[in-house]
Amino acid sequence: MYHRASELKHIFNENMKGGTGTVEIIRSVNPIDYESPAKMIAKLILRPGCSLGKHMHEGEEEIITILSGHAAYDDNGTIVALEAGDTCVCKSGESHSIANASPKEDLILFAVINYLA
Repeated sequence: MYHRASELKHIFNENMKGGTGTVEIIRSVNPIDYESPAKMIAKLILRPGCSLGKHMHEGEEEIITILSGHAAYDDNGTIVALEAGDTCVCKSGESHSIANASPKEDLILFAVINYLA
């Protein structure tokens, strides 16, 4: 099985998790395409001024890698600056948010959300 980038569906989620602006979500694969316990495998694009609001994960964990841009990441109440190549993990029972920290460039992320057994 394969998926061409030109054929992937783009989803636009306004004020995602209470954040600002519109997050563009491009799922690499859909859950029906694989058998692992992944809820989501996707690239996310946050334009300047855009954020994904603070939220908690329960029964799942999220792993995010910054592909390009600069982020302000809220890691359970601690704000850290992240850039391309950096990775963050939000485990079950933890909370996080992420915002584009650049006034000019997009923040592009690769995110995987896994259900826990």
